[in-house]
Amino acid sequence: MEFSQVVTKRRMVRRYRTDPVPRAVVERILDAARRAPSAGFAQGQRFIVVTEPERRSAIGELADESLYRARGFEPWLSDAPVHVVLCVSTSDYEQRYAEADKAGRERWTVPYEFVDAGAALMAILLTAVNEGVAAGFLGAHRLPGIRDLLGIPDEVTPVGLVTIGRPAPDRGSRSLARGRKPPEEVIRWESWAGG
Repeated sequence: MEFSQVVTKRRMVRRYRTDPVPRAVVERILDAARRAPSAGFAQGQRFIVVTEPERRSAIGELADESLYRARGFEPWLSDAPVHVVLCVSTSDYEQRYAEADKAGRERWTVPYEFVDAGAALMAILLTAVNEGVAAGFLGAHRLPGIRDLLGIPDEVTPVGLVTIGRPAPDRGSRSLARGRKPPEEVIRWESWAGG
């Protein structure tokens, strides 16, 4: 598939068929994610793959999937055959930026480990489309208890959950009705005021 097709076909999917995704497909998706850029090549992105139905259901319970279903939606998290919990290891960045060739994290004005997590997330989303499957994302703030459920150590921060699987028919998000903002609203040339 052409890259431009991958980009335009990508969307957040929240309903999946329950048939499994071949492990080789998941491995290729994660290989792309681990190759995403990272500040200072710290490579602090971490991924926990969950495929066991009971554990996926437990994650669905953490996210109050029953309330989602009560609002008339089909199961999302419990039906998605693959969950990837995207995390960052801040200690990897602390160690890397304490090295002689780096200036130190205290000079950062942005927490770049989360920029790197976003790059890994986009790699997952795009590679999923390229592999013929779909993906969706749920922020970690909606997953209280995920650290305990999966035994995530204190120095690793969960960023969110990526669901992967073969898409099932769903109703589109109301957010899509807003449409994409026009280029002139989001792209500036030369300065904020434009050139």
